[in-house]
Amino acid sequence: MGLQYFEANGLEHAVAIDGGLKAWKDAGQPIVTNGFSKNTGKKTKTGVMSSSSSASSLGEEPVAPARPGWQELWAKEDWWAVWLGLGTVTLASALFLGGSSLSWIAVAPAKWSTFSQLGGQLAANAWRYAAQFAAFATAFTVATSLIGQRPKAFILSFALVYILSISIMAAGNWDQSQHYNIEPPLVALALGLLISNVLGFPRWLDEGFRVEFYIKLGIVLLGATLPFTLIMWAGPVAILQASIVSLSTFFVIFFAARKLGLDRRLAAVLGAGGAVCGVSAAIAVAGAVRARKEHPPIAITLVVLWAIVLIFALPLISRAMHLSAGVGGAWIGTSEFADAAGLAAAQSYGGLAGPATGIAGTADQALASYTLIKVIGRDIWIGIWAFALAVVAVTKWERSEVHPKAQAGQIWWRFPKFVIGFLVASVITTLIVRRYTLRDYNALVKPSLIAPIASLRTWAFTFSFLSIGLTTRIRELTSAGIKPCLAFTAGVIVNVILGYFLSVLVFGRYWESIATH
Repeated sequence: MGLQYFEANGLEHAVAIDGGLKAWKDAGQPIVTNGFSKNTGKKTKTGVMSSSSSASSLGEEPVAPARPGWQELWAKEDWWAVWLGLGTVTLASALFLGGSSLSWIAVAPAKWSTFSQLGGQLAANAWRYAAQFAAFATAFTVATSLIGQRPKAFILSFALVYILSISIMAAGNWDQSQHYNIEPPLVALALGLLISNVLGFPRWLDEGFRVEFYIKLGIVLLGATLPFTLIMWAGPVAILQASIVSLSTFFVIFFAARKLGLDRRLAAVLGAGGAVCGVSAAIAVAGAVRARKEHPPIAITLVVLWAIVLIFALPLISRAMHLSAGVGGAWIGTSEFADAAGLAAAQSYGGLAGPATGIAGTADQALASYTLIKVIGRDIWIGIWAFALAVVAVTKWERSEVHPKAQAGQIWWRFPKFVIGFLVASVITTLIVRRYTLRDYNALVKPSLIAPIASLRTWAFTFSFLSIGLTTRIRELTSAGIKPCLAFTAGVIVNVILGYFLSVLVFGRYWESIATH
């Protein structure tokens, strides 16, 4: 939900840009918008609050929207993320079945070592980037216009987001980025914080910083890269191990945070960040439970920092223990918090396999076991946690805070619609890949169908991470103190120990002999 503030004739007005409700505020009258009643006695810090920038403050009274009906399908941010995501997946699938691919427009910076090489890449693909920007801008402008934003302001703002995202993705593909621990999510957050807190920008630019919209679109596209066939290939061991870890880590972090006196919504965001795939899960759950806008950046910072630590720690410890490549990859997949960081660690350890080091197995086994546990087994929990916590927030937390009785309509209104998109996207690609073997999937389907969708998903996630930084004030990050770090660290300890126990002692034989084709 977002609110746009302006003044006219001595009145301060607020227009809900996420669902069609309007309220007028005059001398202390409360504003009621799409689910929350908010006193607007003073202006917000950013002028326009995006869905992430927290039009929802906690403790405010949830109210069901007035007669949403079918209008919700084109007047709500959640549904537009679904429509755009499924439209992209459908187009990519149609092109693949016709012998073509969406890869031309799914361009992104490739690996580079010198600035001249990077410049050459960007120049050679200039038309592809121009076409990609035009496609993103057109689709996003139509969507945001229908939920109440100004098209001109959004286009100009999004142009800034897109240009900065190119630089962020280029930084992440520098061939020395792993050596210097340059993680794109952290770069995006840091760059956004620098601009918003040091350099500053006009308030109207906030129109394009649609954190939740971008992350929801990215999660719908994520569903297409996780067909149910992959889940079946992963087997019961990978799913069981990932599920045990996801549940255990979430509850350890959540209850540790609550014991330390932290808000339960912050506890939920921290728990999701540690239990699933880090950054994207934290943002998705923050939207589902209506967390404060400073909560996701706190979780993101902790996820990325611990992910960087574990990039080095897990391969070193695995090598000292002489774990086989498959077992080491499974432990990394169980214990790491970010997909990119975990992949780097798994590749690093897999590269050590061979007679010279005495590490059994192959590099492919390390990557396969990591992928089955982390990218498939744990990442599918995004939708589960978002849905479950949305229900808990409506039926338990808000009922105890405001209403003696939960409003049934709020469950559907709050239900994260992107979960539907995630599942449908997965079904679409499942129907396509079901006739392929795992080897054919990796050789044929992944490069032509899955990889372009994954590239567009990365763009959407980058837009979101950058927008978080652009809408966050550093004083909000530091206001929580050391307690979030302590709670999250408790989850890290349990995650690593439990991951070792399951990967080495319980399912070690399975991961030692994991097949890669």
